[in-house]
Amino acid sequence: MGPHRVSLSPRQYRSAYMAQLLIIEDEVDINALVAMNLETLNHQVTRCLDGTRGYQLAQQQRFDLIVLDLMLPGMDGLTLCQQLRQQGCHTPILMLTARNSEADRVVGLETGADDYLTKPFSVRELQARVKAQLRRAGLAKQQHEPEPISVGPLTLDPNRRRVTLSGSAVELTGTEFDLIWFLAQHPGRVYRRDELLDAVWGYHHGGYQHTVNSHINRLRAKLERDPAQPDLVLTVWGVGYKFNDQL
Repeated sequence: MGPHRVSLSPRQYRSAYMAQLLIIEDEVDINALVAMNLETLNHQVTRCLDGTRGYQLAQQQRFDLIVLDLMLPGMDGLTLCQQLRQQGCHTPILMLTARNSEADRVVGLETGADDYLTKPFSVRELQARVKAQLRRAGLAKQQHEPEPISVGPLTLDPNRRRVTLSGSAVELTGTEFDLIWFLAQHPGRVYRRDELLDAVWGYHHGGYQHTVNSHINRLRAKLERDPAQPDLVLTVWGVGYKFNDQL
């Protein structure tokens, strides 16, 4: 029997291994609370109280997810996230922030975070976000030999999770790749932001649609000749986004 694709919805997949999680949070009580509630999901948790040490740990060890506070001693969360992404680290990052403004959330996402939670947050919300990120990463591992997609100068290879543009490799985070791959599989179809949240991130929450907007902006900055006038990922005003089917 030849290669086949395992078709699993985000809600059907459950991680079959103990994930390795890194928590970088300087508030001792919050650090302990996050660790305790993620350990109840049967994950292995490494705790850290400052950004400099957290950055070292993220470089030295392999983690399946990083829970990262925005305000940290030593190295702040934005700088830490940005430097990891610049070094090619694709580990999902869930950013924690006490700042509730839209601008602060967007900055975190555009720096390279995959998702964010605003303090104070509920334990159930934290667990749901972590599950969603691990589920998304696990789904990528479950794909068996799907065919690459080539559109104009863009080629997406899901088996190697590799993106090339006019023959040159483009570095995307795991979530960025999953988003462009999902859209490219359905060219011309318009998706609302809440539909993309559900399909790519694995949850539905109208208050977090800026997560989608920020990732679209990052994709355009990396893939479009002119991000202000995109050719690949188009905005359908008042509705959402689609992958251009006229290329």
